[in-house]
Amino acid sequence: MKQDRAVRTRRAILEAAAVVFEDRGYDAAKLTDIVSLAKVTKGALYFHFESKEHLAQAVIEAQVSMHAPLAPQEFKAQEFVDVGMVFSHRLRYDVLMRGSARLTLEHNGRELDRAAPYLGWIDLHTALMAEAKERGELHPYVDPSAAARLVVGAFAGLNVMSQTLGLDLDREVSALYASVMPGLVVPAVAERLDTAPGRGARALHDADEACRCDGSAAQPPAPREPVAAAPAH
Repeated sequence: MKQDRAVRTRRAILEAAAVVFEDRGYDAAKLTDIVSLAKVTKGALYFHFESKEHLAQAVIEAQVSMHAPLAPQEFKAQEFVDVGMVFSHRLRYDVLMRGSARLTLEHNGRELDRAAPYLGWIDLHTALMAEAKERGELHPYVDPSAAARLVVGAFAGLNVMSQTLGLDLDREVSALYASVMPGLVVPAVAERLDTAPGRGARALHDADEACRCDGSAAQPPAPREPVAAAPAH
């Protein structure tokens, strides 16, 4: 079908652009190189994207818009952890995520809107933290929005530092959650969270298994009693 072909072409262009942007940065990237790598015509590229700026913006926004649906967990706090751990895992092998991260963190191309992915991640994390608070998983004093900004900002900093120092981002992010989550969630939840390295791969495996079991999308677990909140500090 024409529509399916158009979707595949757009994806091929985005992935080729991500490779070129990751390798060369925004300013040095050339549309001719992207067209050549994607094996499409320049007309096809301009059909989907008006300019290099629009293409780069689509790559930037892909890191949130193409966030993979994950299997619901017993605790919303685990889903909060899984979002970051899965993104860390995807940065290892997903060229689109790596290109998007490069464009988000670099300073060239000042016309690009780099706030979009930060705001998208903050909104997603805030929603999960708000649900966790409603279910009694968080300490009473925790502000879901502040917790979301803290983790998103720390993740971005760890990503830059890991690239600069040649560190394993997955292990760094694991250490972040292991350190931060006990200050956000009640002990009964904290002791049952999986924040160990490799959690991102395990979470994606869980999502795949859930989809295979029901033939569609993962379904939420049965309702459970809220966790008893810890006294305010």
